[in-house]
Amino acid sequence: MPVSVEDRHAIGDLFARYMWAIDTGDVEGLVACFTDDGALESPAVGRYVGRDGIRGFATRFARFHAGGTQLRHVISNLLIEADVGDRAFAKCYLVTFLTKDGQSRLLGPGRYECRLRKENGTWRFENRLVVMDHDYVLEGI
Repeated sequence: MPVSVEDRHAIGDLFARYMWAIDTGDVEGLVACFTDDGALESPAVGRYVGRDGIRGFATRFARFHAGGTQLRHVISNLLIEADVGDRAFAKCYLVTFLTKDGQSRLLGPGRYECRLRKENGTWRFENRLVVMDHDYVLEGI
């Protein structure tokens, strides 16, 4: 089912808000990207459910930024498929760079697979799954 232009832009903005929040240590900005019962699962850091769980995840990642490490989550090829009215599925490719002490490294390519829900006119992540092409360890969180 096609997604309206307005919804497509709003969902793209949601993805961008999430990337900026995680990379700048904006805990509450990241939490606001999820529904109250939202979930996030990543092979690198585990599974987090609900606002408190997502806040815990965001707080762990904010330590990177506060400690002088810069993350850059870069997405491409965003594909959005509508479900029924207030639900959608979106996926995209992901590459993540980590810079510390003047050295940058690629953490690994992968993708996001996300179930979305529109609440009171705002799109949020209901479930965000991170699928990596290979395993890696995030040190310091």
